[in-house]
Amino acid sequence: MALHVSGRGLPDEQPVEYWIVDGAISLEPVDGAETVFSDGWLIPGLVDAHCHVGIGPGGPVDVDEAVRQADSERRAGVLLIRDAGSPIDTRAFDDRADLPRIIRAGQHLARTKRYIPGLGINVDDEAQLPEAVAAQAVRGDGWVKLVGDWIDRGVGDLAPLWSDDVLKSAVDAAHANGARVTAHVFGEDALPGLINAGIDCIEHGTGITDDIIELMLANGTALVPTLINIDNFPGIADSAAKYPTYAAHMRALHATCRSRIGAAREAGVPIYAGTDAGGMVAHGRIADEVDALSGVGLSRTEALGAACWGARRWLGAPVLEQGAPADLVCFADDPRRGPEVLGRPDLVILRGRVY
Repeated sequence: MALHVSGRGLPDEQPVEYWIVDGAISLEPVDGAETVFSDGWLIPGLVDAHCHVGIGPGGPVDVDEAVRQADSERRAGVLLIRDAGSPIDTRAFDDRADLPRIIRAGQHLARTKRYIPGLGINVDDEAQLPEAVAAQAVRGDGWVKLVGDWIDRGVGDLAPLWSDDVLKSAVDAAHANGARVTAHVFGEDALPGLINAGIDCIEHGTGITDDIIELMLANGTALVPTLINIDNFPGIADSAAKYPTYAAHMRALHATCRSRIGAAREAGVPIYAGTDAGGMVAHGRIADEVDALSGVGLSRTEALGAACWGARRWLGAPVLEQGAPADLVCFADDPRRGPEVLGRPDLVILRGRVY
């Protein structure tokens, strides 16, 4: 049975009509199609560009829980996930018509004892990093995830994990294997080495300064700030009382992050929406991240685009065009009104199937 939807599209706000045949979009009318939505707003499936399907508050989860996580994302209208590091293999999800599409970054790569236990691959000798990156480039779907900084208990504060020369070799190894590289970075010190190495994206980026913003612009580096997860920084600091320098640093990063992200946006750094769901952030909260982005200088349309058409183009995924997969979200009200609308889609269509 062919389906038909109509409404107003974004970002152009113009009337649009789509027919859905065999799970794909048609721009040409199809006789006998059943109208399942009209007189509202239509957008491509939402994107969570930093989401961990396979991680829960206690660390790695089993496959059944990972399915529930992915289902939560679909119910929130997220139909494309960039899984920025997962300890479990979710490639079997590709055979599930009811779950969002996932672009994987393989497992986190970190120095031994310099990241959350059980989540990533430990690299004992940093000289092994390029080889490890090449392996994850093959395992993932075009991305590799590094841990750029983490607390160094020997110094009691955030510190970089890798030397500049090794980072350059590692990023080159990823690019040679057709993958882009992103990195978890909270503080300031790790950023120059990562960006000068040619890294493609920075996650969190709470330590960016004006100099770093200029460096990102010169290198075409994108930013996924995960603002709703950064709201956890004061609690992280409270739990780290035995490391007072680190705790004070985390509080300072939290206090300045929104002005820093706003400055990056004003300068023209590409910004995309990611919740960091898994661990400290529940799945299905992309509407809250879009709302947070609108609070640091992005217009409501820009913020939605960072989680929709803009993010899809950045990730090389189709929007609503002839022959594209029928992945779209429908709203009776304008989804730019806020999370109370965006977070409650009236209709979700994934691979041509209506939810």
